[in-house]
Amino acid sequence: MRLIHTSDWHLGRSFHQVGLLSAQATFVDHLVDVVRAESVDAVLVSGDVYDRAMPAPDTVGLLSEAVTRLVDAGASVVLSSGNHDSAIRLGFASELLSRAGLHIRSRLDGVGEPVLVEGVAVYPLPYLEPALVAEPLGATERTHAGVLSAAMDRVRADLARRGGGPSVVMAHAFVSGGATSDSERDISVGGVSAVHPRTFEGVDYVALGHLHGRQRVEESVRYSGSPLALSFSEARHTKGSWLVDVDADGWVHAEAVDAPVPRPLAVLRGDLQDLLEDPVHRGAEEAWCQVTLTDAVRPAGAMDQVRRRFPHTLELRFDPQGAAVPVQPYSRRATGESPLEVCCDFLGHVRSGRVATDAERETLATAIEAVRTTRGELTDEGRLPAVAQRTEGAA
Repeated sequence: MRLIHTSDWHLGRSFHQVGLLSAQATFVDHLVDVVRAESVDAVLVSGDVYDRAMPAPDTVGLLSEAVTRLVDAGASVVLSSGNHDSAIRLGFASELLSRAGLHIRSRLDGVGEPVLVEGVAVYPLPYLEPALVAEPLGATERTHAGVLSAAMDRVRADLARRGGGPSVVMAHAFVSGGATSDSERDISVGGVSAVHPRTFEGVDYVALGHLHGRQRVEESVRYSGSPLALSFSEARHTKGSWLVDVDADGWVHAEAVDAPVPRPLAVLRGDLQDLLEDPVHRGAEEAWCQVTLTDAVRPAGAMDQVRRRFPHTLELRFDPQGAAVPVQPYSRRATGESPLEVCCDFLGHVRSGRVATDAERETLATAIEAVRTTRGELTDEGRLPAVAQRTEGAA
């Protein structure tokens, strides 16, 4: 079987308030072309199909168009839900759609049940929120490692019943060894989110989603990354997918397929005059830019001046060098810190340097985890229905 491994489409996402829907439509065009040119049997999307639990109508329309064109091009399409998706909404009418070649897995009772494509068993694992699924899965730990281990036990049991054969697992998780970006949402539970690659032993290829950089954790354990850059931390990423061949003996070969780039990214730093005059930055003139000015005194009309040379500048930062008292807003100091560290730092800030005690850190960590889980329950993000809802006695 030949498949395309992709993930994290985040349909409906904006990049610094610039809508990406047209660029995402261009990626769909590219994907359809690859399916036809490479005679692809299946397109796998390992979670975060949408960017939010309640996508806008035009976003839903793009997904509908995408899966229709991919199936018409000759490929089965397998979607699994991610932590951004509403598992309930994404999985609507999944049983009916599977008859047409679109296979959506977003329910807990589908874990361990494969999609069979050209003799290969594909096991789509939806995003598994430990607080919600640990008990029904029979996991020994309420952690990401615990629930994925329990899910893989179901996969391996099903493979054993089938007498083995080539197999692929789709999962949406943070696997140890993967490189993160600024655009991924934190899914840690009690500060722990990593899953060891050995969790997936027993299958021939693992098609991962969640991290936005295309990368290889192990030879047969890979992230496709997002098809478009979603933060300036991804400026050096080469976006795309994996074209994967799996033969009858489980031999796997993966080849990178680069996606079209709607507009390159550039991260610039320096004083205003140098940035405006230095020819080395000529390549950034057509890019989406993040600019950090290092002038000791903040220039007047800085954004207007920067955009005269770099008209697509989306973010302007200031990091004064040589100033007597550097200006650094609290929000800037907190950038990149975990929610727990932000809360603890703020506590020390308002108490004149008296840092959080161990007991206070534990209380804050419990509160943060409760907020994260409750948000998922309110929005259906990452929430798995254990079984299909059925209405009996209907007229």
